[in-house]
Amino acid sequence: MTQIFSPVPGTFYTQSAPGEALFKQPGDAVTAGDVVGLVEVMKTFIEVKAETAGTFGAYLVEDGAAIGAGEPFAELKD
Repeated sequence: MTQIFSPVPGTFYTQSAPGEALFKQPGDAVTAGDVVGLVEVMKTFIEVKAETAGTFGAYLVEDGAAIGAGEPFAELKD
């Protein structure tokens, strides 16, 4: 498994807006550069992109939860 980490502290989101589809579901194909989450810092939303390709495993953090810099928030199966 490969983990994806938050680049900054803030609030983590699994979708672009309430009611929208999740960025990724378990089993989805992921290519390098795919957006897999958002981190909000002071009303600025930062897209977090996968650095490697794989199959999406799961989110490790709940939508809307606080997250720290360097904290893993998702897993990819290689």
